Amino acid sequence: MLNRCPWSESHQLLMDYHDNEWGIPVWDDRVQFEFLVLESFQAGLSWLTILKKRENFLKAFDGFDPGKVARFGPEKVRQLLSDEGIIRNRQKVSAAISNARAFIDLVEREGSFSSWLWGFAEGRPIVGGWDTQEQIPAETPLSQHVSRELKSRGFSFMGPVVVYSHMQAVGLVNDHLRDCFRYAELSS
Repeated sequence: MLNRCPWSESHQLLMDYHDNEWGIPVWDDRVQFEFLVLESFQAGLSWLTILKKRENFLKAFDGFDPGKVARFGPEKVRQLLSDEGIIRNRQKVSAAISNARAFIDLVEREGSFSSWLWGFAEGRPIVGGWDTQEQIPAETPLSQHVSRELKSRGFSFMGPVVVYSHMQAVGLVNDHLRDCFRYAELSS
C-alpha cells in the first residue's frame, strides 16, 4: 500500500487529485488559470467541494479559457449565479472574470503567466520537507509577496493563503510529506 499525505485519504477524488495532480509542476498557462479560478472559489470551502464540482466549473467557465472568461458579460454572470453545479457567489464569479482580464494583461506584458510565476522560485520547485501535516504553513513570505504582486496587477481573491494553495497545486511548492510516495518523485 502506498503511503500518502493524510489529507488525501478521506475520499477517492482527493486521492486521485493527490496522486495525479497536486504538486506536479505546471507550465501551461491555461492550467494555471484553471487553478487560479478553482483556488479562489475554494476560499472558505473544502477542496473536496471544488473537486466534486470541477467538471461543472470546466463547462461553466468555457474550459477555463481566459480569453473567453474575460469577455463574460452580465447575461453570463446571471447564468453562472443560477448554475447549481458551481459555487454561486457573486464576488467569486466577478473575481474570476476580472482575474481573466488581469491574467491576459500579465501574459501580454510578461509573455507567459507560468514563466512569470515560476520566476519567483527560480524555475525550480521549492521543497517543503515536512514530516507532519501540521508543519505545512497556510502561507509563506513568498506567497505574501506573490499575492501583493498579483493584486498590484489587478487580481482579486488572491490573498496569501489562496496563492500558497495555488503554488502547491501547480508544483511551485512540493508540500508532500517526506514519507509520501509523491515526495521523492517530485523532489528529484
